[in-house]
Amino acid sequence: MATVAVEQLFDLQRLPENNFLSWLFLLLYTPFGVCLLLLRLFIGVHVFLISCALPDSLIRRFIVRVMCSVLGLLVKQNDPRLIDRTVKVYICNHVTPFDHNVINLLTSCNTPMLGGLPSFVCWARGFMEMGGVIRRSELTETLNQYVSQEGTVPLLLFPEEETTNGRTGLLKFCSWPFTVADVIQPVALFVKRPFLSESVADSSWIAELLWIFFMPFTVYQVRWLQSVSKNAGESFDQFAERVQKMLAEDLGVVPTSFTAADKAEYIKRLRHIPRTLTATTVSEQSSGTRPQTSFGFDSSSSSKENTRIGKMAQQVKEVLPHVPLSVIKAELVKTDCIDATITNLLEGQTFAQEEEVSFGASAVPSTSASWTSTTTVSRPSDAVPSSKTTVKSFGKSATERQMSLEERKEALYEYARRKYREKHELNSPGESP
Repeated sequence: MATVAVEQLFDLQRLPENNFLSWLFLLLYTPFGVCLLLLRLFIGVHVFLISCALPDSLIRRFIVRVMCSVLGLLVKQNDPRLIDRTVKVYICNHVTPFDHNVINLLTSCNTPMLGGLPSFVCWARGFMEMGGVIRRSELTETLNQYVSQEGTVPLLLFPEEETTNGRTGLLKFCSWPFTVADVIQPVALFVKRPFLSESVADSSWIAELLWIFFMPFTVYQVRWLQSVSKNAGESFDQFAERVQKMLAEDLGVVPTSFTAADKAEYIKRLRHIPRTLTATTVSEQSSGTRPQTSFGFDSSSSSKENTRIGKMAQQVKEVLPHVPLSVIKAELVKTDCIDATITNLLEGQTFAQEEEVSFGASAVPSTSASWTSTTTVSRPSDAVPSSKTTVKSFGKSATERQMSLEERKEALYEYARRKYREKHELNSPGESP
């Protein structure tokens, strides 16, 4: 597998960064695009009604394909004679949420719905409802029963299970689509759109549909490849990998080992970047590396976030002067609350003290240990009252040790609260102002 970063497989923004021509085009085109969007919404309702009224046939596909071209969805194919009418499974790469609708305009096929959409939405989008099937074993068994029946149309499956930008690489193919039939036909799908990205990683299918109506056109190029059979002694994983390499070679991209779960984790990580940017910067500065800020987020918003976290960290530092500022900032990024941060830091220190006592009085902390295991040895004398947080002897039973731990935790909490109230001139609970 070629080494491709996961962020290269997906587009995070609709417009390319630092592309003045694309922004200028969008600015000048917007009035016309809005009018086109409203008109195509009206036409799209009629296309949907016609596709529902007419039975599946060559005439229906021709009419709907022509009407879809009015909607800005242009579908092309290399040679319809290359379609293998004997196979029961088509395998295609996944670029947009409407890939199955495009292939269905060229030949009859069904695509099972893997998500949990309502029945009407599943039917309206052209998916084959699976009747609440969730497990992959149940899904493959149902599909095996489907293809074994006479007169059923072929299945169109997407082994990637998630969309990509279609320009860099393919996600790792799952093996379950290849357990349905021993003979499959790969289908290479290219999607092109002027100036804008064809799909965005975290975009909904409704947003993608509106962008298709807004833009002048979106071209779907379908290329039918030769049918492929499973070799004797070849596992399903090896069969899937072989087909992935074949499709990647035809598309001019690279096969990767990233999965749909990797995409979900990548998007989840991106959603938390504005909150975790400060912690990332702190960790990178401590390791001597230069911070990376190439995700396209607004620098002014991150600066405000850093300032706010810094002010909160100083307040926590006044209560817990022995805790490093970088640790306080990292904890504030997680909690976004001064009280919760103080509590979490005290709990971490208390657990470290309990661990030190359990090793005996002669135990020496390691130099590579974290701050929580060393502050009990080198903290200032005024940080925490020693008479409240240490024990004279190690408890003989687990119950005694647990009671000692709870007493010291409570003493630490009370000391932190008192120090915080004194610093900010706050009244204690029950005192009159």
